[in-house]
Amino acid sequence: MKKLAFEELTASRPSLEEAKARHRFPVYGVVDDVRSLHNVGSIFRTADGMGLRKLYLCGITGTPPKNEIHKTALGAEENVDWEYCKSAAQIIRQLKQNGMQIVVLEHTDTSQHYQQADYKFPLCLVVGHEHFGVSEEAVALADLAIEIPMYGLKGSLNVSVAFGIAGYEIISRI
Repeated sequence: MKKLAFEELTASRPSLEEAKARHRFPVYGVVDDVRSLHNVGSIFRTADGMGLRKLYLCGITGTPPKNEIHKTALGAEENVDWEYCKSAAQIIRQLKQNGMQIVVLEHTDTSQHYQQADYKFPLCLVVGHEHFGVSEEAVALADLAIEIPMYGLKGSLNVSVAFGIAGYEIISRI
């Protein structure tokens, strides 16, 4: 086994134009009131890596171009289609009307283990504020709530980490 050098890794990467033309999975994301621009950047980078079709940045969630987003996205914000929406609930209603399954990553009285849930595509994964989570209004509109089990002291993971864990599980089902 040989670790690949940075030059070897970058030589095999597509150009921005090639990357934009690649197939995207029928998975969307709603980022509901996420306050940290670093978390937003990390979500962009993960969305790019998993081939997510589009991100909706809602409420207080920061939008590109911002240095803090770029610092963690490393340019992924240029490759992932995104749109700002003032209200997460408003865009969720619209996506539901278009036949999309709405999945909130949130602790609810009916949350299912993220690896045992029944995902239907197209799908929209909703994540929320670092402290308060997904808004009550968005939760009420969801078709499914999922959660990642926690075995330590804390009750949840960082929002961008949780987005990545759930997102990769979801695309593995396509």
